Amino acid sequence: MKKLLKIYFEKPELAGIMLLLVLIIVFQVRSDGVFLNADNVRGVMGILPEVGLVAIGVTILMICGEFDLSVGSVFALMPMCVAIMLNNGIPFWPAVLVGLLICATIGFVNGFVTIRFAIPSFIATLGMLFIARSLTVVISGGFPPLLPADIPSSMFTQFVGPGSLFRMSFIWFAIIAIVAAAVLSLTNVGNWIRATGGFIEAAASMGIPVKVVKIGCFMLCSILAGFAGLIQVLRLGSPLPSIGEGLELQAVAAAVIGGAALTGGVGTVTGAIVGALLIRVIDNGLVLSQVDANWFKFAVGALLVLAVIGNAWLRRTARRIKVGA
Repeated sequence: MKKLLKIYFEKPELAGIMLLLVLIIVFQVRSDGVFLNADNVRGVMGILPEVGLVAIGVTILMICGEFDLSVGSVFALMPMCVAIMLNNGIPFWPAVLVGLLICATIGFVNGFVTIRFAIPSFIATLGMLFIARSLTVVISGGFPPLLPADIPSSMFTQFVGPGSLFRMSFIWFAIIAIVAAAVLSLTNVGNWIRATGGFIEAAASMGIPVKVVKIGCFMLCSILAGFAGLIQVLRLGSPLPSIGEGLELQAVAAAVIGGAALTGGVGTVTGAIVGALLIRVIDNGLVLSQVDANWFKFAVGALLVLAVIGNAWLRRTARRIKVGA
């Protein structure tokens, strides 16, 4: 038991990986071999970056001990701002840069309000959820603007790789995930994030700039959400004001299913990706298995509750073993 617990705490995403393998086998059988068909895998992997990037940002913020419920609204606001700028003659990359700066500003406001006024991030970002969504609708004028035809959308939407299995958005996603995982696991910044989320008083006493770390994580979370929204809009061809609704809850679910602790200090980028992939696999697998799509939220909710219960049980068991040792 001690060895298993040690493995779990070192690699909390392993439980999610095992569940993912089980579900792939189940859906492959239930769909008569269609689930792992190249076309279906292409579809699943084509959408994964849009959820996965948000899940990575939310996971890192949860490791730091905070939540962000505004990511779904930022997911819609950033590409809407970019589309408005493009239609007013601003070139693509400067417009994207300004959009990312808007996201960073939203993240800074979330972090500043949370820390300066000592209020739960749940409340601060819930307010920002409504503010950002309202701004998205207002600046759209009620009608989603069309994207200019000359923008380099192929840099995000073109299929590449063996058998054209991946979109370019997956390459962007993979690069960001690798960098985020390296920072979290191999640098002092990653240690600061874990220490701030695990025991903020001890982190502060060691000289870690906990306020800067928290605000930085809020900003990163918003930037990744906005970039993910841009990827989806380039895929769809139009920035709908309603995109991203409910995405914040899927991102939190992906983080928890991937092994992130609600109390902070525990989690990995790999776990976030596994959690996001699990959600996409469940969504796609239920459809291919000819199960009513309305069961999707039920399945994700049940998986989330089971993940929280399982994590809590493992931690209680670990404490009892340490006491008895």
